[in-house]
Amino acid sequence: IATRGSNLALRQAGLVKEALENRYGGSVAVDLLVVKTKGDLILDVPLAKVGGKGLFVKEIEEAVLAGRADMAVHSLKDVPMETAAGLCLGVIMERGDPADVFLSHNYASLATLPPGGALGTSSLQREAQSLALRSDLRVASLRGNVETRLRKLAEGEFDAIILAAAGLERLNLSAPYSERLAPDEFLPAAGQGALGIEFREEREDLRELLAFLEHTPTRLCVEAERGFLAGLNGDCKTPIAAHATLKNGGGIELSGLVASRDGVEIIRQSLAGPEHSPRALGLKLAE
Repeated sequence: IATRGSNLALRQAGLVKEALENRYGGSVAVDLLVVKTKGDLILDVPLAKVGGKGLFVKEIEEAVLAGRADMAVHSLKDVPMETAAGLCLGVIMERGDPADVFLSHNYASLATLPPGGALGTSSLQREAQSLALRSDLRVASLRGNVETRLRKLAEGEFDAIILAAAGLERLNLSAPYSERLAPDEFLPAAGQGALGIEFREEREDLRELLAFLEHTPTRLCVEAERGFLAGLNGDCKTPIAAHATLKNGGGIELSGLVASRDGVEIIRQSLAGPEHSPRALGLKLAE
């Protein structure tokens, strides 16, 4: 399994390794291949200025294409709309919490931050939505792995930061104060909380081996969200967020947002559609 070297990436790849070993016992040996990506090396520049989310997957995809690894495990929110030629997102696992979380050492919530408070995030959609709620805050770029971001918060570089709930849960990390930013009010990144397993398209053996990890409800929701992103030609240079859920009576409910970076202009709409065409629903909402 090709993976980035951060504790979160290793934990997520480890979940797949453990699942395979539990399922198949000694008949399958699983190793992790740690790959350094450009996104891990360039930490002093905002993501949007150095090429966006694809910086975290290109070298990993190259390792799979070259046969150095059989598969890769990705946070789906980091995977560009188009995977490299010859590869597929063959398995999408059951999603963790898709929400964002506000974290602070001194303030209980986004609402209680003082005017001019420093809020750290590397995500434009988090920046835009935070400023829409609190235009008096000062949003600053926050890069690095989860532990680095929490350390910067603890050292007082920021009054608060926003991180993905799923990553915090997988690492069992938090801060003295935390507030879950529910998706119905604060939309997360498309695919947030979900893990995808990528491998070469012709590897039917892997498709069969990993089939038990496929979670259809998550795939339907994530494909709708990624369809919305594709319809807006979205990358991380534009504040775009999306969240889909399956309705009790059947069908998909998709909410999407596009905003100006300063949060002054926010367009948010929702649309429902059938489960058999999730990507088309995303494209329709984008339209």
